[in-house]
Amino acid sequence: MCGRLTQYRGIHDFVETLSMPDAWRNHVGDGQLDRFNVAPSTPVAVLRVDDAGLRADMVKWGWRPHWATDRPPPINARVEKVAHGAFFRAIWPQRAITPVDGWYEWVDEGGPKKQPYYIRRRDGRPALCASIGQFAGNQHDGFVIITADALGGMVDVHDRRPVVLSAALARDWLSPQTANAHAEQLALNLGEPPEAFAWHRVGMAVGNVRNEGPQLIVPV
Repeated sequence: MCGRLTQYRGIHDFVETLSMPDAWRNHVGDGQLDRFNVAPSTPVAVLRVDDAGLRADMVKWGWRPHWATDRPPPINARVEKVAHGAFFRAIWPQRAITPVDGWYEWVDEGGPKKQPYYIRRRDGRPALCASIGQFAGNQHDGFVIITADALGGMVDVHDRRPVVLSAALARDWLSPQTANAHAEQLALNLGEPPEAFAWHRVGMAVGNVRNEGPQLIVPV
């Protein structure tokens, strides 16, 4: 999964997709997010559950443990290793959902530059991406999106994809009552299949993070 996504709907739309009607705390705002070119290391709307219930926060996309100062913060974590490797051990229990409208991938099609594609759910609903992060309320906070093998159906676009969960499984993922071992099985085996997604070519303008607006996701 390459490092660019969209969040253009409002946080209320994302919470509605999650189907959690309980009271929740919105630290994102009530308007449309209108972000069509979200880059790593920038704040992203994330949904999570703490002792007081569901909350929505803006959290930096990217995280690394305090001892890993020799590399930039990763933005993704491979589902095959995330539950057992030392790098993400501290945040593996701190689960979240990153709701996105879609994401971009760049493909080498033989031209002078790689061709960007926009990928979204085929049914038009937001994609609920399994994520983990540090949410302590300080400058070290951040999150990563868990990715899986593309299982062949999307390999013509990219060999990795975010682990996107159904609303019911996303609620399980967020629940503090869900054991870490069960959460690992959700991410490993129950993500939405490649046929749940559609993709199309988009213009080269998305490659510049300074470009913004709905024209970036228009098919070309």
